[in-house]
Amino acid sequence: MNATFRQLRLFLALADHGSITAAAEACHVTQPTVSMQLREFADAVGLPLYEQIGKRLYLTAAGEALAETARAMLNEWLAFEQAIDAMKGLERGRLRVALVSTAKYFVPRLLGSFCAEHPNIEIALEVLNRDGVVARLRENRDDLYIMSMPPENLDLERHAFLPNPLVVIAPEGHRLAGHGLELADLAAERFILRERGSGTRLACDAHFARNAFVPEVRLELGSNEAIKQAVAGGLGLAVISRHALAARPADDQLAILDVADFPLQSSWFTLHPRGKRLSPVAAVFLGHLERTAREWSERRDRRKVGEPNAQS
Repeated sequence: MNATFRQLRLFLALADHGSITAAAEACHVTQPTVSMQLREFADAVGLPLYEQIGKRLYLTAAGEALAETARAMLNEWLAFEQAIDAMKGLERGRLRVALVSTAKYFVPRLLGSFCAEHPNIEIALEVLNRDGVVARLRENRDDLYIMSMPPENLDLERHAFLPNPLVVIAPEGHRLAGHGLELADLAAERFILRERGSGTRLACDAHFARNAFVPEVRLELGSNEAIKQAVAGGLGLAVISRHALAARPADDQLAILDVADFPLQSSWFTLHPRGKRLSPVAAVFLGHLERTAREWSERRDRRKVGEPNAQS
């Protein structure tokens, strides 16, 4: 069976995008070129690689197996290219990172110095909900993954690099702001929570269950920005990552409530499948991220010293 790297890349583009048109656009070639190359590829394999249902293409069992193999082969080749570049004293390549949506509030800031130090490295960020990141992690589609609640059913290398405190927020001027509270004091309040399956929601639900607290859930939203707007509008309280808030929550017309056992303490993790050989670029990025996050967190903590807890 003969195959070229071009065919492997075209097939992975088809697997990722679900159509000939999108695969052609992603690879900057014509649709007839994609169709011809994939037809030759299928003939070489001897089995159909995909089927069309409506306007979308779906991989067959042979296609799924080929996609997994092709992705592993191309990842190995990319790592080899980067290793050779390192031997030559060159520093270039592509880094792929998938992160959950809440991490978008701080990861780009942590990338600034890395990009300044390594201007020839191209970084591709995929910002998704937790289920989307876990799906990419299962398929080993990226170099690294960033989330706060790693899946327990996968064999992973985990590196905690930044605290992720979860706080209870209310509208600015809420009657409970500025008071020391127990969780039971919130029983009469309505809550706006992240969607089920998100890292924030998993941590929140676990804490509520440990304390036999059943919140009255008014809304479930998949966006931190939507949650902040809903809380500021007086629709209820919420539990949200401190990283998703402004340095002064009052700037967003919000207040952080002083509730016992809050902030809930968790961490942000970088993840990759155990046994995965990180590319030279990914290894350098991992060390840089952990070092920069530690310095950034220390500076943030120093700035927060002396802030009133209810309004910080």
